[in-house]
Amino acid sequence: MRKDHPLRPIRAMVDEVLKELSPEFAKMYAKGGRPSIPPEQLLRALLLQMLYSVRSERLLVEEIDYNILYRWFVGLNLDDEVWDATTFTKNRNRLLEAEVAKDFLRQVVVQAQEKGWTSDEHFTVDGTLLEAWASVKSFQPRDKKSSPPPDDPGNPTVNFRGEKRSNQTHESKSDPDAQLARKGLGKEAKLSYSGNLLVENRNGLIVDSRVWEATGTAERYAALDMLQGLPGDGRVTVGGDKGFDTAEFVRECRNLHVTPHVAQNLGRRGGSAIDGRTSRQASYRLSQKKRKRIEECFGWLKTIALLRKVRHRGTLKVDWIFAFACAAYNLVRMRNLMGNTVLAQ
Repeated sequence: MRKDHPLRPIRAMVDEVLKELSPEFAKMYAKGGRPSIPPEQLLRALLLQMLYSVRSERLLVEEIDYNILYRWFVGLNLDDEVWDATTFTKNRNRLLEAEVAKDFLRQVVVQAQEKGWTSDEHFTVDGTLLEAWASVKSFQPRDKKSSPPPDDPGNPTVNFRGEKRSNQTHESKSDPDAQLARKGLGKEAKLSYSGNLLVENRNGLIVDSRVWEATGTAERYAALDMLQGLPGDGRVTVGGDKGFDTAEFVRECRNLHVTPHVAQNLGRRGGSAIDGRTSRQASYRLSQKKRKRIEECFGWLKTIALLRKVRHRGTLKVDWIFAFACAAYNLVRMRNLMGNTVLAQ
């Protein structure tokens, strides 16, 4: 493999992260039975799946079998036997039960901080809908009694005409954590999760992430939860769109010693919660300019990491894979920053 291949710096950064997480991995190895797949190799393989948009784990295992580049990145020799796809999935499920993804993202952020690529004062928050791995046909009344067998068990005929459905009275039988939500008026409602990011404004690196149920207010509460986890007690700023311009959010931000630089929603009843003392500042205008970078993160996560429609069920598992995808995005962004630093020198 050529020396300037883009995977080389990514693998070097991943090596440092895995070294820090090694004590946690030691607890995951099976004490008996069949040999398990080392967590380090599992994580490397999952990174490849996101970096190269591999649509399934079965296809990923197949490509690792014959692709020398993939074998090198994962840590397999040319004559090493590749795991069975079912074994890979079972071992991956063991990882989903641990806090590995959050720890992995945290260690990636630490590397970026050590290189001076992150801001510790200026941030942006936002959220997006992640379509759940559940059909709208599975969204049925909570108190529904037994019904006759469907005409087609694989794809039953369901008629929702005239039926009022809401998250208070209905739930998905496939994924009870998924909520019926829509992006805006006139948009189609889908079973979804709320994926939320906290991004620093210097280079647009993801600092933290949360996946909550899509309740309509999850974005604001998830943002406050992430802001509360920021280290230090110095005053910071946070940008956001008009959806964050509420009296409650602005008040809670100030209680956390965070200056809210959210876009003013002048059409809101009662007016904007952001007054002229904040909006006239040059730092406010800069935050409004920088906050658009967070859309690049969501675009990459949905298109490259294939999270437009998640392939896991349950808030905890979706939160795990979302956080790990955020770490993958940061690795790609940091590789580009590393290249820019070399060119500047």
